[in-house]
Amino acid sequence: MIEPASASVRVNRIDNPALIYVQARAASMIGDHEQSAELLGALAQSQPNDADLARKAITEAIGSGQMDLALRLIRSVPPQTLSSEARLLAAADEVRRRRADRALPWLAVKGDTGDLMFLDPLLRAWSAADRNDLNGALNTIDQVNANSLLGPLRAEQRAFLLLKFRCTAEAEPFARRAIGNAGARETPLRLALADAFRAAGDIARAQIMLEGLGADEPAMRQKLLANKLNGERVEDSAEAFSWALTSFAGDIARSQRAVPPVGLVQVARYADPRNSSAILLLAILLDGREQEDEALALLRSIPQDDALISQARDVQVRLLTESKRFDEAFALASSMASDRNAGIGDFTRLGDVYQAMGRNTDAANAYGRAVSLAKNQGLKNELWTLMLLRASALEEANRWPEARGDLEQALAMAPDQPLLLNFLGYGKLERGEDLDAAEAMIRKASELSPDDASIADSLGWAQYKRGKLEEAVATLQGAAEKDPDQAEIQEHLGDALFKSGRRFEARFAWNAALGIAEDDVAARVKAKLQSGLTAANAAP
Repeated sequence: MIEPASASVRVNRIDNPALIYVQARAASMIGDHEQSAELLGALAQSQPNDADLARKAITEAIGSGQMDLALRLIRSVPPQTLSSEARLLAAADEVRRRRADRALPWLAVKGDTGDLMFLDPLLRAWSAADRNDLNGALNTIDQVNANSLLGPLRAEQRAFLLLKFRCTAEAEPFARRAIGNAGARETPLRLALADAFRAAGDIARAQIMLEGLGADEPAMRQKLLANKLNGERVEDSAEAFSWALTSFAGDIARSQRAVPPVGLVQVARYADPRNSSAILLLAILLDGREQEDEALALLRSIPQDDALISQARDVQVRLLTESKRFDEAFALASSMASDRNAGIGDFTRLGDVYQAMGRNTDAANAYGRAVSLAKNQGLKNELWTLMLLRASALEEANRWPEARGDLEQALAMAPDQPLLLNFLGYGKLERGEDLDAAEAMIRKASELSPDDASIADSLGWAQYKRGKLEEAVATLQGAAEKDPDQAEIQEHLGDALFKSGRRFEARFAWNAALGIAEDDVAARVKAKLQSGLTAANAAP
């Protein structure tokens, strides 16, 4: 096996380019993109006529955040053969240097790697704004085609441009329209607009922008009034360019259900290194590439007073708990919950860590603190979710009567929430309580959320418990088709098939469950495969 080159080899072994190339590719395959970029970059600089090698080095350099290396190499490659990300980086570099006029040609390059001209009005508008030409900026942004990639951002960009010039009354309708169309981007957009209104001297409208943040609203309002909600607004070309690229990357992840290119987010971060939305998204992407340490380092770089710090710490704690680094996760979560200004999110985060550690009573207590705060702040829309979390921890702590009480209270607040209906119904079903009502709850949950495999599983199991074997098998088969990777669903299906006399098919379902099951489920399934379904190994 060929090991990736060590640092000492990177320069001294260029006399053997084939070996260095293989080592660079090996480094990329094991996730060390920084080393791969350095090796490919050294090769490319030693072979200046090999444009293909340079393009590979540029891709690795951008993906690993080595923008100086990427920019050096970009100058050696014909622009029309560069990737979209490389041309975006070249444009971002010019924008950062306040030379938007030099950035525009990079967007206009014609090639086989994507048309970037849709960004031209954005840069022209902000270039005009940077020259204190508000009318020119507004006229340019108004020319954006509503059906273009930039179209969905037109209202918010107009709002940001107006706010740069303190035209707060004129900006408000565009800000409201942008928030209404923001979808999953609503939270960062509200924060950015609130910060922009604050910077323009309009605290009243800034506070309006924060309405709808739910549990985060009190803390954000406090920061706003203390003049500490800073760094989120868009007020120059570089920030606008970074904001747009981050928005596009997020849209790729949400609407296309695809992983956005890491390089695109790296360019967004390069254009505005303070863009915490870009840092957050980049950390999530790097973790998806199994670069956990790099992701955590990025999250730690977000300052404690950043408006998105709560979301950053949520992701940081989740990554730590998923990798079983419970001591670090607990230290971080508990320190934030111990702050005298700790809010709902801080106690919820601590509860999540406790539950991951199996400390369910402590988790219930932490969630309880969040419930109390939500009640005191009148956050009715968030209350049922928090009570569901506490009920889950109470059930895991074998405190079902208390869990049931929370669920019933939550259901009174939100009677059509499938998660509540399913949880309470299934809990009653497991314990043999009021089976008619339990099945009715689960059936209603399934009608409200027909594509949810877990709820379909609950309904199938309710039918099984009530002796409706034929219905149960059909429902559980549908659940297994929706989500074949849930061991509990496969186990339930196997039990129903076995009870129906279809024992050969039951073994297939149990084998499928065994391949993905853990702990108690795995033990039960093994026993069933050995001796068939018995009272001792039946699913609860």
